[in-house]
Amino acid sequence: MKTLIIAEKPDMGRNIAAAIEPKAKNYRSYLEGEQYIITWAIGHLIGLAEPEAYDSKYKKWNINDLPIIPEEFKLVPNARTLDQLKVIGELAKRSDLLVNSCDAGREGQHIFSLIQRHLKLSQPVKRLWISDLTPETIRKGFQELKDGSEYENLTKAAKARSEADWLIGMNGSRAFTTKHNVLLSVGRVQTPVLALIYDRQKTIEAFSSLKFFEVEGHFTQNEVVYKGMWQGERMTDGAKAEALAAKVKGKPARIASYEVKETKEYPNKLYDLTLLQREANGKYAFSAKKTLDLAQALYEKHKVISYPRTNSNYVTEQNIPEMHKTLSALQGTTYDEWVKGANRNLVHKGNKFICNPSKVEDHHAILPTNRKASGLSADEAKLYDLIVRRFLSQFYPAAEYKVHTVITEVEGENFKTTVKELLSLGWKVIYADQKKDKKPAKGKGKEEDEEEEIEVNEPFSIDPNAGVLCSDAVVKEKDTQPPKHYTEGTLLKAMESAGKQIEDEELRDAMKDSGLGTPATRAATIERLKNVGYVEMQGKKIAITQKGRTAIELIRGAGVELLTSPEMTGQWERRLNEIARGTAADSQFMANVKRFASMIVDKVRVQSRADRTSFEGETPSLRGGAKGRSTAGSSKPAGKAAPGKRSGEEGKTAAVKPARSRQATAGSAADAGPKIIGVCPRPGCGGMIFMGRKGYGCSHYKEGCKFVIWKETYGRTLTDAQVKALIEKGKTGKLKLTAEDGSPLEGKLVLKSSDTGQLGIE
Repeated sequence: MKTLIIAEKPDMGRNIAAAIEPKAKNYRSYLEGEQYIITWAIGHLIGLAEPEAYDSKYKKWNINDLPIIPEEFKLVPNARTLDQLKVIGELAKRSDLLVNSCDAGREGQHIFSLIQRHLKLSQPVKRLWISDLTPETIRKGFQELKDGSEYENLTKAAKARSEADWLIGMNGSRAFTTKHNVLLSVGRVQTPVLALIYDRQKTIEAFSSLKFFEVEGHFTQNEVVYKGMWQGERMTDGAKAEALAAKVKGKPARIASYEVKETKEYPNKLYDLTLLQREANGKYAFSAKKTLDLAQALYEKHKVISYPRTNSNYVTEQNIPEMHKTLSALQGTTYDEWVKGANRNLVHKGNKFICNPSKVEDHHAILPTNRKASGLSADEAKLYDLIVRRFLSQFYPAAEYKVHTVITEVEGENFKTTVKELLSLGWKVIYADQKKDKKPAKGKGKEEDEEEEIEVNEPFSIDPNAGVLCSDAVVKEKDTQPPKHYTEGTLLKAMESAGKQIEDEELRDAMKDSGLGTPATRAATIERLKNVGYVEMQGKKIAITQKGRTAIELIRGAGVELLTSPEMTGQWERRLNEIARGTAADSQFMANVKRFASMIVDKVRVQSRADRTSFEGETPSLRGGAKGRSTAGSSKPAGKAAPGKRSGEEGKTAAVKPARSRQATAGSAADAGPKIIGVCPRPGCGGMIFMGRKGYGCSHYKEGCKFVIWKETYGRTLTDAQVKALIEKGKTGKLKLTAEDGSPLEGKLVLKSSDTGQLGIE
């Protein structure tokens, strides 16, 4: 009897055979050597059966036959790959040991488990768990095979995820489709993602642009010429701005303060799949699916990168020697110059920015392998180049800068200048041949709009004691801008960090690694939204269609808003992770999913049928920025709570003006405007709540809206997420607060008045 190795795909099987059984004979659908028989799945050979496999009545979609909740899920072979499944069954009869060599992750575990269950294979199982397909790694993996039972909990989690998605997808899609007589696709991950796109579009449409003015001072001190932005509340009166410019122009000035500090910028983190997809979309406009397909080819076909479907940006201690071997292997390639300049001492086990085993679960960050790249297509080469440059940058020191912050006072008015003087390029030498990408500074938009810096290569210096002349002052007219439409890159980021929209700390932690979907499934989710007609691409921007809008409004209107919420995915992912770790029972999880599926059906059953025309209509063009009030899209969100049930702080009625963006230099990009939190809950207002310097106010404050929530409330500094919860749900989660008498207490903040923003404690 021989050992049967089952890989996930033919390429993978052939790579394994070449490494451990090089003289194996090729029988087209398998390879056989003296010790091993190597065969493969072709992706999913087995799937969960359609509803009609349980009862012929389910062939017709009827809301009265719902919910469909099988006692035991049936498995069916994929008709297109049935022959390969039969091959595996026959080969198993000649084997006394199985090696699961499918992808090392939840999905690969599931593919093998389905084959094992369907064919009723009873042989003992060993598990190959590797991160790249180089011969050395494969041979090492076979020397360290794990017992299949060690992955039993991962199998349970994969099975639970698959069956739960079936229950929600089948029942949700059939319920909404039969009720509204239009094919409506519903899913655990795709529906919250569609809701992200919908909510962003509604925010953009409701946005009222605010005109404001900035005054830029031009200063001269001996041979030094520099510019600075006036410091003060944002000006919305052009005449006042012109008067201020006239007041300072041509007047003597003095240096009120001058600070110099040295800063370092360290290399960016190694790639996980989502970060690679985001950057490839931004740089090359690759879709998430295209990047995944290219990465898979670089891994399987060319063997020049490690396993790409990873959610980690770090490596383990075992990877450090491999990284040094790969660096050596890049000598003599187009990267030779950077290899020569690399400092090998920077990549070591003690560098936690690179090596952090606690942040590596199934797979480490994407790395180039020590195999030389050849025969790559143009697009494969572009993606490989991103990965290699990111890898090489880890062997270079930080970029070093001297940051000069100058406050110039003229006629009692202050102007601020920030100059970032380059001292040493460090790791950025690897990107010096590329056009500079504009990236927002870290933390931008948290509390204040980031001050703009001017970056210079030549030395910069001011004499704090010498006089200055304000040679000119220029008024710049600007408009606040709405949030940007999603691209695939920015949507991937939103999917990955969906936990940031959730207040529950435990849920947010569960979503740090998974968010909406997993790195392996996010591309497919975006493609599905396109295929079912919920979104369409307009250049790089994602536009929601009328059908997509109506789908979200109907789901929320039916009272199953949890289906559109990242919160549900957070709860599911947390539980699935616990099942995989053996700390939660899959049976309890499935019981809860079945209850939720039944609840969806019950809610939809009593919903009024939507007018068929509500699904039809042209998708508005997303071109052009918002100047003034946008009129695109008139549909109203369904199922929202009455605006009167919300809160703010008593007696404080002064409107909060937008925090002005303190830009340091002229010639800058258009101001991003204040951070928009949501729609004003005051009945009939229609303005947007934005973050000001001391609180969150309404963009219609000039029209008399007095709604304001102060940042400092009951001993806490409120976060954007908490304010969003107050204006949308009327309350926050449980918080640690300070009562008016100074005593500590725990409770929820509630919106007592939607007219003023008055808050109370529950």
